[in-house]
Amino acid sequence: MPDSPIPGPGARAWVRLYSGKRLDLLDPTPFDWEDSDLAIGLARTYRWGGHSAWPLPLSVAQHSLLVLALHRLVSRGAANPQAELRELLHDADEGLLGFDCISVLKPFLGEAYRRLTERLEAAIVLRYGLPPWTAAERKAHKRADRVAAATEAVHVVGWTREEVRSTLKIPFEPLAEDPLAAVYGGRAFEPWSPTVAAERFHAELGRLCSLCRPAG
Repeated sequence: MPDSPIPGPGARAWVRLYSGKRLDLLDPTPFDWEDSDLAIGLARTYRWGGHSAWPLPLSVAQHSLLVLALHRLVSRGAANPQAELRELLHDADEGLLGFDCISVLKPFLGEAYRRLTERLEAAIVLRYGLPPWTAAERKAHKRADRVAAATEAVHVVGWTREEVRSTLKIPFEPLAEDPLAAVYGGRAFEPWSPTVAAERFHAELGRLCSLCRPAG
C-alpha cells in the first residue's frame, strides 16, 4: 500500500491550545505555544495506547521525567542543564501532536507522519536551543528510554518480565525501585493525574530553561 499523500503548500492543521495560542501542526514555529501548553499536552497524552493496570494511564509527561531521572542516575551528579533539558523534551513533539504512537506501528504510518514529527521536533529544538546528540549521547539516551519502557511495561501495564523480553523484545531489566517516588513521594510507579503530571513537568521545564538561559 503506498504512503499516504503529503498535504500541499496550502494545507493547514490548526489546534487551539490551552493558552489561547494556535499551532499549525503542518507548519509549526518555535513561537506557537507556551511552556504550559506543552506540559498540559504531554500530561494528557498517554503511553502504551492508554492501557494501564492502574486506575489512570501513564502520561508522556511522567515518562519524560522518568527518563530524565535515569539520565541523572547514570551521570552521577555531573549536571549538564542543556543535556538534561534535551532528555526532558525527547518526546515533546507528542505533546504538541497529542499522540504517542506505539513504536512498532510508526513505520506503517508512512513518510507523511515522519515528516510531520520532524517539523515539530525542529521547532522544539529551535525554541529551547537543544544541542545535537553525539553518537554516545544518543546511545545512552536510547538505553534510558528502553529501561523506562521495560519498567513501565511491568509496573504500570502489567506485562511479566519474561514477556518484556520475549514479546516486547526489550532487552533491559525493569527497575525494582521508582526514581520518581524518591523525588515526589507517592506510591511507586503509580501514574499521576494529568494535573499533577503537567505541574511537575512544567516546574522542571522552567527550572532547566532558567539554568540554560545565558546570563544577562
